[in-house]
Parts: sequence; structure tokens; C-alpha cells
Amino acid sequence: MATVDVLRDRERGVPRYNELRRHLNMAPAETFRDITDDPKVAEELEEMYEGDVEMVDLLVGCMAESPRPTGFAFSDTAFRLFLLMATRRLQADRFYTDYYNSDTYTQKGLDWIENATMSSILLRHFPSLEGALRGVTNAFRPWKLQQDPADSSGLVSPSAD
Repeated sequence: MATVDVLRDRERGVPRYNELRRHLNMAPAETFRDITDDPKVAEELEEMYEGDVEMVDLLVGCMAESPRPTGFAFSDTAFRLFLLMATRRLQADRFYTDYYNSDTYTQKGLDWIENATMSSILLRHFPSLEGALRGVTNAFRPWKLQQDPADSSGLVSPSAD
């Protein structure tokens, strides 16, 4: 799958890893060890890209990038790109800008939006998660869940304790 994504990125003119880092005002990698602290991965990248760090594809560079910020599932470069895209998406959405008012949502609706948490949204749609989310202050952090071997739906149920 990743090969197809790299090919599509090249066809669409997606910038290479270092080019994007420059666009984001980040320091470009001068060596493959600047991308990753894993010597084996750095060596494989150097071989794959024939020693030219400027040719590293964005997807490959982001996947290889280390160390990652504590608690992050993806690289610093990918996170900064995500922040830019998410911010622009919100700024371009009229329901978050021009129409984000009590005339559109009512004051009760605005209060409901402002006071919602990820946990409350999950519980509204999946009440069975109540046990798993009890005591969880950040729904984006791992919860204590237990897979029911008899359940083939892929859903998880709260642990017994």
C-alpha cells in the first residue's frame, strides 16, 4: 500500500520530505541520521535513495522520522502539517466562523458544543463504554478495555474491574 501512496504523491507533485520541512520553516535533514536515530533505517534509506537525502519522499521521511514527541503516534513533521491543514479547514468552515453564533445554533446549542468532551460524545453514541471511560480524564489516551472472545464485531467491552 505504501508504494502506491508514494507513487501517487510523486504523480501529484507532493513535495519531498526536505522540501516540505523548508516550507514549514523546519531544518531540513542534511544526513539520513538527521531523519532517524535508528542506524539500520538510516542505512536502508541511504541505500534506497542512493545517498541523496533531498530525494526522500515525504511519506517515507515522516514514517521513518524519530524520535517522535512523547505520546505522539506520528512524526513532528506530520504533526505540524496536520496542524496547518486542520487550522485552515476550521477557518474555511462557515459553521465555525461566520455562522458560529446563537442565531444559528441557539444559546443552548452553543453551550452544548462548548461543554462537550470527547468522553461525553463517545458515551452519547456508545453508552456501553461507560465502564471503560469511568475515571478517564482524556479520552485520547489509552483506556482499560477487554476484548470479548465470543464477540466477532471487533467492539470492545469494559474490563470487569
